[in-house]
Amino acid sequence: MLFVTLPDWVEPTARYMFEVGLPGTLRIAAFSLVASAVVGVVLGTLLTIRFLPSRALIRLYVEVWRGLPIIVTIFIVFFVFPVAGHQFEFDPFTSATIGLSLWGSAQIAEATRGAVQSIPREQHEASAALGFGWVGRHVFVILPQAFRRLLPPVVSLLVGIIQNTTLASVIGASELLTTGKQQVERITSPPPAGIGEIHAIEIYGAVMVVFFLISFPLTRLAIFLERRLV
Repeated sequence: MLFVTLPDWVEPTARYMFEVGLPGTLRIAAFSLVASAVVGVVLGTLLTIRFLPSRALIRLYVEVWRGLPIIVTIFIVFFVFPVAGHQFEFDPFTSATIGLSLWGSAQIAEATRGAVQSIPREQHEASAALGFGWVGRHVFVILPQAFRRLLPPVVSLLVGIIQNTTLASVIGASELLTTGKQQVERITSPPPAGIGEIHAIEIYGAVMVVFFLISFPLTRLAIFLERRLV
């Protein structure tokens, strides 16, 4: 039987990245997706109301956060928001989550608007005839049907959020790429801090493989759902 002996630096590096970095990536992605879904569905549904002031404000929100590069949004949250007051000062993890949530909610809002407007007008009229108000009509009749069309874009958005968590590294949030970079710097340092060797290709390659293993099944799931549900 052939045994492969790994270099001594591999085990502590992998343990740190998978115990600190990967959970950070998944936490940022999970919180961002939930916030994006809640805010995006509400705003997207309100976009279908024929009331110009509310539509103009929501449209402004959508276009601003969709139009800005995500890294700029994260910088705004982390560096600019605190200028408005101490209560708007957030740690790197929270800032990255808010930045991704702003971008994600704008994406879902636009997708929700399209999904709601794709429901036949007869469904609105039938539910209104049954005595449902606007809220009840959308909660119990329109949105359940729209969610079938909305699910594939949400899965695709999750892939985008997971991949864009790497942008959190620019403000020092602990996610997979940040911990990989930290380990590259540690190992490159001369003894006793490191071993004085460069292993950036191996470490960043491992980061690439992990993101691929997470993202690829989700992209295939999005394609499957789009074929079955839309």
